[in-house]
Amino acid sequence: MNTIATFLDHWFDPASLGIVLGGTLLATLLRCGLAETRLALAKIAALAARPFDPDRARAQMARQIRDISSEGLMRAEPVRFGDGEFDHLADVLISRRSIDALHGEHEDQKRTRVEAAQTAVHVLGQAAELAPVLGLAGTLVALGTMTPDGTAGGMTGAIAMAVVTTLYGIAAANFLFSPLAAAIENVTSPRPVPYRDCSINSSMRSWANLAISESQMS
Repeated sequence: MNTIATFLDHWFDPASLGIVLGGTLLATLLRCGLAETRLALAKIAALAARPFDPDRARAQMARQIRDISSEGLMRAEPVRFGDGEFDHLADVLISRRSIDALHGEHEDQKRTRVEAAQTAVHVLGQAAELAPVLGLAGTLVALGTMTPDGTAGGMTGAIAMAVVTTLYGIAAANFLFSPLAAAIENVTSPRPVPYRDCSINSSMRSWANLAISESQMS
């Protein structure tokens, strides 16, 4: 406990933390704009959400196909997949009864997903670039608080704050903003995305076959 208390006493400075993090967020907002910053925050929040489950999606997809097969495309109700894209596509299929519209909506969603991730990565990249700059700004602020008479206490406190703000800037860039950007990029990278898109494409093929069969019977 004494070690932790000593560590916090030496390295935790709320004023320095406010200068670095608050200044970085404000500078990023001014540089990227409110819309892009809000989108980045939404993507960060989405990292904590439940990841896409292809097995659950396939199970719900099978249920939707059974409903369409038994009730017909005209009478079937959309099944809730628990995934925004799947839910929307099911609504499109049932409401518009068009496979072409289904393919169009899927392509639009895929493009929107990738563009949103690229925007979020750009915003976080700007934050990672600005954090060390704000750390340097905090260093200058700390040095500016030194007393004119150069007393030992005032000089020690100013130097300590200068060191801490510099450290906070480097740490925020390399251990907060850059890892968040990498995490968002990985979520939309070619590795996990095919699980979602392949499942959607599989469902569209199945729904298309059902729609064709139903049109031939009518």
